[in-house]
Amino acid sequence: MYKVLTLNNIAVAGLRHFPRQYYEVASEITHPDAIILRSYNMHDMDIPDTVVAIGRAGAGTNNIPVEAMAARGVPVFNAPGANANAVKELAIAGLLMAARNLCDAREYVKGLNETADALNKAVEAGKKQFVGFELPGKTLGVIGLGAIGVEIANAALELGMKVVGFDPAITVRRAWQLSSGVQHAETLDQLFQRADAVTVHVPLIDATRNLVNRDRIALMNKGGTIINFARNGIVDNEAALAALDSGHLHAYVSDFPTTDLIAHPKVIVLPHLGASTSEAEENCAIMVAENLKDYLENGNIRFSVNFPECRLGRMDAYRITIANANVPNMVGQISTCLGDAGLNIEDLLNKSIGGLAYTIVDVNESVTDEIESRLRSIDGVLILRNLGKPVT
Repeated sequence: MYKVLTLNNIAVAGLRHFPRQYYEVASEITHPDAIILRSYNMHDMDIPDTVVAIGRAGAGTNNIPVEAMAARGVPVFNAPGANANAVKELAIAGLLMAARNLCDAREYVKGLNETADALNKAVEAGKKQFVGFELPGKTLGVIGLGAIGVEIANAALELGMKVVGFDPAITVRRAWQLSSGVQHAETLDQLFQRADAVTVHVPLIDATRNLVNRDRIALMNKGGTIINFARNGIVDNEAALAALDSGHLHAYVSDFPTTDLIAHPKVIVLPHLGASTSEAEENCAIMVAENLKDYLENGNIRFSVNFPECRLGRMDAYRITIANANVPNMVGQISTCLGDAGLNIEDLLNKSIGGLAYTIVDVNESVTDEIESRLRSIDGVLILRNLGKPVT
């Protein structure tokens, strides 16, 4: 029986992927095998030693101590792309709200007290101050061409915009999904120089903190718009507000409220709505539940942010998995240990990422406690799991 601890409300559609005959899933569990969460901050949490996997029902993992878990041999899973449509729709909505001054116009109408003909006159008199602009022909810069960035770039093209993208680490899969009409920027400065609007879709790391800063905003066309539905900290808020005050920026749309942003009349700030749709929550929950289940039962890794992708089909054999430091001769030592115990390796897969490696081994007979102990004693082994034969 696997025990899964939930730290937030997780969509039922995802939890259904844990069969009750094999899983106990609850918000209060001692000695859990896995943890599934959304926005809960785990950095100050005492994570039990029994935990062998963590899954976030979302894309970002800033609320999880990813590096510390890697050092313990614990993969952290996420759900990239599961909320892509939700964020795409909100980013496009942000462009439209900014272009047509919709938020200010709505507030103006809500403040009208007139009735009948007087109301009509007030509407006609007031609408002049909310004249906006249309999107076709304008250039959108998309920073980060993962699942979300690709969808936004393609959608903006459909709206008649010109689109310039920047992502030095774009995957082959995403490149195939990207419309051929999206132009490529060699550098970030080049993207800002061409853009009337910029939207960011990258994680918050040291390299992306204040990525949208005073100097880069200054390169944009006058009257531009900044869109941030990625992470707080990627846009230098102080620089954005200064550009709004000077008139260089027309609008700043952010999903991350701060006191300064809320108070500024040219900022559209929302309460972190990026993936807040029932469809996105279900998609994220299903995706992370399936990957957690596959790891717990089969040792396979897919969509982990700190472990290499490593998947091996099950056969009628006994499986062990080993997470270890990525050092020479580790696979040789594992194979020798199994061979000395009289076990024949039926199949083996080894993958590495940075200083971490992961090995899946199928053998012809059960791995005893004694053999497990020998394997764990190999210098560099972080964690070993004995999965036995596949569940039928």
